[in-house]
Amino acid sequence: MIQNNQIKTALYIFSIIAIIVGLSIFSNQKWGSKSEKTIIPGTIVIESEMTVSQFGETNGLSNSLLKQIFNLKSRPELDNKISLYGSEDAIKSLVTKKIALSAEESSKNWKKIALKFLFWFIVLLSVYMYLKNRRVTARTRNILLLTSVFVFGIVLGSDPSPMGTVKDAIYLFAASHAVFPPRMIALTVFLLLVFLANKYICAWGCQAGTLQDLFFRLNRDDRQKAVIWRQFKLPFVLTNTFRVAFFSIFIITAFLWGFDLIGKIDLFKIYNPMRLGIIGGVFTAVMLLLGLFVYRPWCHLFCPFGLTGWMVEKISLVKIAVNYGTCIACKKCANACPSTVMSAILLRDKKTIPDCFSCYTCRDVCPSGSIEFSANKRTKPPLGHFKKKKQEE
Repeated sequence: MIQNNQIKTALYIFSIIAIIVGLSIFSNQKWGSKSEKTIIPGTIVIESEMTVSQFGETNGLSNSLLKQIFNLKSRPELDNKISLYGSEDAIKSLVTKKIALSAEESSKNWKKIALKFLFWFIVLLSVYMYLKNRRVTARTRNILLLTSVFVFGIVLGSDPSPMGTVKDAIYLFAASHAVFPPRMIALTVFLLLVFLANKYICAWGCQAGTLQDLFFRLNRDDRQKAVIWRQFKLPFVLTNTFRVAFFSIFIITAFLWGFDLIGKIDLFKIYNPMRLGIIGGVFTAVMLLLGLFVYRPWCHLFCPFGLTGWMVEKISLVKIAVNYGTCIACKKCANACPSTVMSAILLRDKKTIPDCFSCYTCRDVCPSGSIEFSANKRTKPPLGHFKKKKQEE
């Protein structure tokens, strides 16, 4: 019986992956062939005696782009000496920035991006209102997660994403010293959502996060026991140390060699499978497999927005808190939590609180209704609260 359940679960998960890949290819074709990859210019050739027009021909730059770069008002200005516009280093820097920003602009499907943000606000608000005073059944949770995967991943694609706003902003600046204003606005919006409601965008709106969450939940039976092997809770000191180290390596390689390390293993590209590549495909398979046994491995180990959001969630207005006045110290919330965060919130025996993805698992299993997702301030348990309960038992 157990083996049958394992086979059934494995086939179910493989079927979901196949459907995601197939529908994502179809969806990307329907949206068009615009590149979602940041294009950074290579070596720029410049000689002081060149005219602007000659400079453009040598470096493959169109006249319209030259006019934009050098703010030219008329066609005759294309015959000006390139040296009139500054030193070689200044011109190279200017051209690199302008080309990078132009590539960013042309690679975006603004209609799709606007639609995606609209749906983010609608879905996140709807989920919040629906779950505010309700317990979440396993079936309801999976439907909500699957809906997010379908809408924000399959239909609306890998880009934009919360992760991309951090990763692409750093890589673009490292490679060309350019800042793309729309991306910074998007990052501000995402961080504002984290500030308003603790990691809510990651919990219910991130196409990669919800996919991992869904796989983790599918590997559980009706008693919340793992179907395929066992599930683990990695220590936060381990996951966060790794995440900080990985993020640091990404920044160093981006600034020193212009290498987009995260771009090679971007989990979000499962929704743009034609751009995964061999390395990305293998990494994605490993992450999804690991996600059956470890809660949101990409978020805890690799995601730059996961790290950034974790710092912002320290001041979130609405978050998980415990009412110790009614808490019976059973610790069911900490045991049911897919990570170590609820134990830290409940016991308050550590200074550092791990990432909380506002999944509501703790609140669902609490027999006394003492877990709240509200603006109430987190307090520490009364002295001896849990020892007293143990003595009573």
